[in-house]
Amino acid sequence: MKNLFKLSALLVVAVMTLTGCNCFKKMAKHQDDVKLTCTPEVLVLNNGRVEADVKVTFPEEYFNKKAVLKVTPVMVFEGGEVAGTTQYFQGTKVDDNYTVISKDNGGEYTMHVSFPYDDRMECSELQLRAEVKCPKGKCKEFTLVNLNDGAIPTKEQAEILAAGGAEADMLKRQFGLTIAQGVNTMQRDLDYAAAMQPMESGYKNVITEVTKANYMYAINSSTLSSKAKKSDELTAFQQKAAEQMSNDRIKQNIYVNGYASPDGPEKFNDKLSAKRSESGKKAAEQLLKEVGLPLDAASYGEDWEGFKELVAASDIEDKELILSVLNSYESSSERENQIKNMSQVFEALKNDILPQLRRAQLVNSSDITGKTDDEMVAFVRNGQYDKLDEKEMLHIASTDKLSEREQIAVLEKAAKEYKSATAYNNLGVAYAKAGETAKADEAFAAAVKAGGNASEINNNLALVNLMKGDTAAAKSYVAAATAETKALAAAAEGNYASAQSQLDGYNAAVAAAMNADYTAAKQFIANDTTAKADYLRAIIAVKQGDMAAATAQLNSAIAKEPAYAERCKKDVNLREYIGKDIIL
Repeated sequence: MKNLFKLSALLVVAVMTLTGCNCFKKMAKHQDDVKLTCTPEVLVLNNGRVEADVKVTFPEEYFNKKAVLKVTPVMVFEGGEVAGTTQYFQGTKVDDNYTVISKDNGGEYTMHVSFPYDDRMECSELQLRAEVKCPKGKCKEFTLVNLNDGAIPTKEQAEILAAGGAEADMLKRQFGLTIAQGVNTMQRDLDYAAAMQPMESGYKNVITEVTKANYMYAINSSTLSSKAKKSDELTAFQQKAAEQMSNDRIKQNIYVNGYASPDGPEKFNDKLSAKRSESGKKAAEQLLKEVGLPLDAASYGEDWEGFKELVAASDIEDKELILSVLNSYESSSERENQIKNMSQVFEALKNDILPQLRRAQLVNSSDITGKTDDEMVAFVRNGQYDKLDEKEMLHIASTDKLSEREQIAVLEKAAKEYKSATAYNNLGVAYAKAGETAKADEAFAAAVKAGGNASEINNNLALVNLMKGDTAAAKSYVAAATAETKALAAAAEGNYASAQSQLDGYNAAVAAAMNADYTAAKQFIANDTTAKADYLRAIIAVKQGDMAAATAQLNSAIAKEPAYAERCKKDVNLREYIGKDIIL
C-alpha cells in the first residue's frame, strides 16, 4: 500500500489557503500528519469493475469544527470521465448528517470507489475532486478546490464552471488530484474460448452401409423354387452391387447366411439352415455373376434374434408376453414349448412370423470411403458448400486445414442449412475464438432453441457469459460445467490462487501473474511460443526487473502479432518499461 503523503499535503494546503475561507486556516498546523493511501496502488479490472479503497487519516487538532469537505472520485480518460460516489466529511459543529471528523481525536475513513469498466479506462487516471464549505467568507456554498495548488477558482474560472461544457470539464480535471494511473486489465487476457467445447460432428471417413435381400423357403425345405429366386428385393440387391463396382471408394463384402425358423427339433434346424446356406449361395452366385465378387456362406440355425425383431415390430396383441418368455428361457426347446403353450397367439406366430425366418439372407456390407480433407477444403474455398453434407461441414471446420474465417464461413452455412444444435454450438465456439463475443452468444442461444441440452452447450454458455463480463449470468451454468470452466469462473471473480491450482497452460499463467506468482507463471507457458505468451513473459520480466528479457519478449510478440505494438503503449503493467508519458 503506497503512502501518498505528498498528495495528502497538497490536499491539506488546498483547504487552508483558500482566500476568504477562514475556517480552514488553522488546519495547516498538522498538515504533515494527514495521510492518504490508495489500495491497490495500480487499479485492477475485476469482474467487470474497477475498484479501490482510498484511506484518509486525519490527525488530532486538524479538522475545523465548522468545516465541510466534499470529495468525489472520478475516473478520467480520453473522451470522457465517470464520477463515483461522493463522500462528505464534517466538523463536530456542523449540523448535517455526514461523516464526523473530531478535531480533538482526529479520524480515519476509507472511501470505497467502484466503477463499471469502460474500455477507455485502460489508459486513465483516478482523481479526487474536492469542494469546501464553511459558514463565513467566500465558501458559504460548496466551492471547487484546486487540489494541486490549493487555489479556489478565479472570477473567470468560476464563470467557466458555471457555463459548463468542454472547457468547464477540462478545468475540473486540472483542479483534480490524481491518486492512481492506469488500470491493469490482464484479467481480460484469460482465454475463455480455449475452454469451450465443440460437439462431435459424427463424421466418419469410412462408413459401412448394409443392404439385405432374402431367398425364402418352404417349411422344412432347403430347395429354392424358381419363384423364390426372383423378387424385386433380389433385383434391387443385384443392381446396387453392380453399380457400386464402378466406385473405387466402395469395398463390398457379400455374405449368404442360412437360417431356420425356431419350430421343430433344434438339431434338424441346424442341418436345415446349413443346407439353405449352400443352396442360397449357389443362387446368389448366379444372381451376382456379373459382379464377380466372392461370396462367403455361413449357417446360424434357429433364428431367435430375427424372431424377436419381427415380434417386436408386429401388432400381435400379446407380443410383450412373448418377448418376456423369450428372455426368461435360454434353452431353444423350452422357448418353443412355452410359446406353443400360448395357444391364443401361436396361430398368429405360425402364419405371420415363422415363415419370414425360413430363409437364406444375402448381406452386402459395403465400406464406403468418403471425401478426403483436401477435397472438402477445395469445396469450401470454391464456395461449393452444396457438395458437403452437415457432418462433412462440421468435420472440416474442426481441422486446422481451414483459416479462422473459413471455419466460421462453413459453420455459418451448416447452421443456416441444417439448423441443428451441433452446428449452432460449434459456430458459437468459432465466433468466440475469433473474439466475436456477441455473435457467439447468439449462436449458443440458437443451439438451445434448436433443442440442444448437451453438456457442451451448458459449458459454453457459462464461458460466453464470462467473456461478456456477466459473472452473475455465468453462475447458473457453472455448477454443471467442466472443472476448467469452474476455475476460469473463479479467476473472473478475482480468486486467482484457486484458479491457478486448477488450470494449466496460458490461462494458468495469467492467473499466476495476477496472483504475483511470476515464477509459476513462466513455468506454465515455458513451451508456449504464441504471441500472447511472449507478451505475458514481457510483463513478467518487467515485474521481475529484467528489462533485457522484457525487450526480447516484447519484440517477439510484436513480430508475431503487430497489434501488440499499440497495446503495449497503454498497458499499465509495462509502465516502468515504456514510460508514463506513453501510457497516460
